[in-house]
Amino acid sequence: MSPDFRVCSLGMEQTPVDLTGAIRAEAGAVEPNFQPMPLRIVNNGHTIQVNCPPGSTTKINGATYDLAQFHFHHPSEHLLNGSRFDLECHFVHRNAAGDLAVVGVFLRPGAANAALEPIWQAMPAKEGPEVQTAATIRPADLLPRDRAYFRYFGSLTTPPCSEGVLWTVYRDPIEISREQVVRFAQLFPANARPVMPLNRRFLLEAN
Repeated sequence: MSPDFRVCSLGMEQTPVDLTGAIRAEAGAVEPNFQPMPLRIVNNGHTIQVNCPPGSTTKINGATYDLAQFHFHHPSEHLLNGSRFDLECHFVHRNAAGDLAVVGVFLRPGAANAALEPIWQAMPAKEGPEVQTAATIRPADLLPRDRAYFRYFGSLTTPPCSEGVLWTVYRDPIEISREQVVRFAQLFPANARPVMPLNRRFLLEAN
């Protein structure tokens, strides 16, 4: 691994983690404000990523973070009490100071997910440049109704594995059909990073 990425193996606050044994706490409000947007999608060789125009934000503890992109992992990167979900979606944000905040959503088999379908239909089969489509998507429909969440400080899950990332992972999953799971898995059979030790970090759970 490149010396530039040494934090991936040496860092003490790496992501993902097993979301278990959390401390109940008041961790502050999480207020997503995602707007409908044109679908700009890319297969970057690691995942399917949707690039977001300005205008969608999440306010966390009163601080506003701009939504830059969201992408998917199969299976989920985080565990919940030792178990993985079929997929996990990461909404990646940045604030004016350059600080990163990621909001994670689990996906489990169930009913077909209409909000995902335009993305799934446009997924490029091979790595390449961004594709701009005529479709409009509603990222807000990819959030669970129950907004209980876990909170901890972690890292990016791909190199350079930068730490200091504020993580919010919703406890309750959204549904996706088994057929939709299979379609993503055909492109990315396993693009989840192994679980990292929590070490001395606090893992909080809040409503």
